[in-house]
Amino acid sequence: MTKVRLAIPNKGRIAEPINDLMTKAGIHVKMTASRQLVAKTVDPNIEILFVRPIDIPEYVAKGVADIGITGLDMIAERRADVEPILDLKFGGARLVLAVPEASAVREVSDMKGMRIATEFPNICEDFFKAAGVDVTIVEVAGACEAAPQLGVADAIADLTSSGTTLEINKLRIISEVLASTTHVIANHESLTSKREKIDEILLAFESVMAASGMCYLMLNVEREKLDAIKQLIPGLGGPTVMDIAGSTSVSLHAVVSSDRVYQLINQLKNAGARDILVLDITRMVR
Repeated sequence: MTKVRLAIPNKGRIAEPINDLMTKAGIHVKMTASRQLVAKTVDPNIEILFVRPIDIPEYVAKGVADIGITGLDMIAERRADVEPILDLKFGGARLVLAVPEASAVREVSDMKGMRIATEFPNICEDFFKAAGVDVTIVEVAGACEAAPQLGVADAIADLTSSGTTLEINKLRIISEVLASTTHVIANHESLTSKREKIDEILLAFESVMAASGMCYLMLNVEREKLDAIKQLIPGLGGPTVMDIAGSTSVSLHAVVSSDRVYQLINQLKNAGARDILVLDITRMVR
């Protein structure tokens, strides 16, 4: 049977949601030590490689791992020759250019000759080259937002989610360089030779994504009140109705948005529903 090695972050802002995704997908990792580099899973044909997020694109490109999970920002920074195969739609952030609030700079063309502090020198080099603006890239290892105050640089290129850190440091966004989310990426050769197993893993991830924000609703109702109940339930493809043996009632099952459950329960009860159950959904394959 084909074995697949999956590289995931050993730390960082997307490590926890990735671990949660893995658990919900049923790919439980068998850890034997806290600083383990390689681990087995409940599936003997899936192996996990724990590495820094920035190294994942290169490991996948070179075939050390068949697939990996990391941010688009890391892929672009490494300039890795990999195939993005699934947007997991979490870990969203923007790499932006920002200057001190008092700066006269209003657009990218105004930044000619400036020093730009960043943890993403390759992305910034490509961005400014495409814009035709000559700048000096100053690579920093962290606390990028302090660079202008310390006189290290005139502006920064840094990741932001809410913009709060930039505001606290009195920085103003000039332009977005890159929008990033967490992606599953694949080695080109592995995508061909191990496609069946990779697709199996992708289906597991997609089923978790499909179930996000949804719940499973079950209830009983007298048949004469069924039409009124069905009008209240916006199920996927309509609710499923089943007869209850030896009864004039029916059982109704539906998948509904978790956001609607609070008000929906009261509406259903008032319309005659009883024995109402709401269950969490971990995975859903459409």
